[in-house]
Amino acid sequence: MKLVAVAALLAVAIPAAAPAAPQRDTGARSGTIVQTAVAAGQFTTLVKLVKQAGLAPALSGTTKLTVFAPTDAAFRKVPPATLAKLRANTALLKRVLLYHVVKGKVTAAQVVKLSSAKTLAGPSVRIRVTGGAVRVNSARVTKTDIGASNGVIHVIDSVLIPPA
Repeated sequence: MKLVAVAALLAVAIPAAAPAAPQRDTGARSGTIVQTAVAAGQFTTLVKLVKQAGLAPALSGTTKLTVFAPTDAAFRKVPPATLAKLRANTALLKRVLLYHVVKGKVTAAQVVKLSSAKTLAGPSVRIRVTGGAVRVNSARVTKTDIGASNGVIHVIDSVLIPPA
């Protein structure tokens, strides 16, 4: 299946209502990105897919990373058939998941000064701030700066799809 077809299947409409500014998490954590995501309880689908793709060790290492993490609610917007196709294609699943990861610990204060960020999948994501809302591509950032021992998590409301 071509990546373009997956992108079309995963496209999600963004609500027209004016979004609120993202919440900032200032709690210190000692766990890795994966441990922090598990403890948060709202990333069960993301964590399952990360483990299935074999990316848990990389997201649990000492390299500093930033993850734009879709919540379980974001994954529920994805058609079940599309998720099944991603689960069946490890290379495509890895590419989609790595499109959510940026090298280095990039805090919210740094993110808002960027217009783009290169992901571990290769292509860059577009970053824009409009009306108090921060967007990564079309996904809205809903919570920022969830600290982990090896980086930071920023919560997003949609699954990001890399370009073909």
